[in-house]
Amino acid sequence: MQILKRHRRLTAVLVGCIAVGLGTLAFAQNQRYPASPVGIEITARPIAAFDNRDVSRVRFGALEFRGGLVMTSAAPAFGGISGFHLDADGGRFVAVTDRGAWLRGRIVYRDGAPDAIADAEMAPILGADGKPLAARGWYDVESLTELDGQFYAGIERVHRIVRLDYRKRGLAAQGEPIPVPADFKTLASNKGLECLAGGRKGSALAGTLVAVAEESLDAQGRHRGFLLKGGKTARFAVTQSDAFAITDCAFLPSGDLLLLERHFSAVRGAAMRVRRLPAAAIRPDAVVDGDVLIVADLAYQIDNMEGIAVHRNDRGEIILTIVSDNNFSFIQRNLLLQFALIEDGRGK
Repeated sequence: MQILKRHRRLTAVLVGCIAVGLGTLAFAQNQRYPASPVGIEITARPIAAFDNRDVSRVRFGALEFRGGLVMTSAAPAFGGISGFHLDADGGRFVAVTDRGAWLRGRIVYRDGAPDAIADAEMAPILGADGKPLAARGWYDVESLTELDGQFYAGIERVHRIVRLDYRKRGLAAQGEPIPVPADFKTLASNKGLECLAGGRKGSALAGTLVAVAEESLDAQGRHRGFLLKGGKTARFAVTQSDAFAITDCAFLPSGDLLLLERHFSAVRGAAMRVRRLPAAAIRPDAVVDGDVLIVADLAYQIDNMEGIAVHRNDRGEIILTIVSDNNFSFIQRNLLLQFALIEDGRGK
């Protein structure tokens, strides 16, 4: 009964928050974001079990739960985590929020599980003019990836991508808009560039920026995908199923692409899904589908899951880190979840 009540409460909250998320540009511009780099304190409460009904269960589809955190902070700008990048060792992270801010810090581990967040800082993401992107209405930053040493951030509603020399300039990096195809303008306002991933070196997609729209579907009802390289654009499509929308993506060491997906409705509630698209299938004019690695609803420790990153731990395991966007709601949660990919030798 407790789980059912929680399901109904969170369903109502999530649906309501999505309606808020469809608010006007003027409303979003009035929201708070840090005016300059500032250190913040993040309180992190460990999540011991992913399944609310069976705390002993650790295996979920192709994934094994390793731990998680519920993150809170008194900082007004904290929240709305939409894109997430994690260094190769799984320690330091850089994230973007849908109010146009950077969030960076370090995951502290205990016995292989996330235990705390340290060294947290926030700052406005700057545009090419040195002023905050949010000040010009480019506030809804939803995706973040690294390609050839440069960071790229996808901005929904205006359907632009900016390149940031974060490795050299850190939080002072300025976002230079890159050329994008004209048909980006046909993407739905609030269903645009949620998935952005840089092709790994040595793979067929090396040097390629892969972008997939959240839920701007083509005439056949498929997610629209783009391959951006050297000023040229190719297109592909990803099949949609069970009304899931794409909220982020990340490449595995094998070159396969992981899609983080989200679904919610007043009838079915909220759910999270991760799909794995084969590397060889992602090519111009292709229609791509892949295996479902995990599906979880509100009977599990999920919220509005929006960011995914991949790293190897010190034991050589592939670890998926998935974070949530709380929509700056005091009822929703900022979660960080980690799973090991159990794949019987695939993708090593």
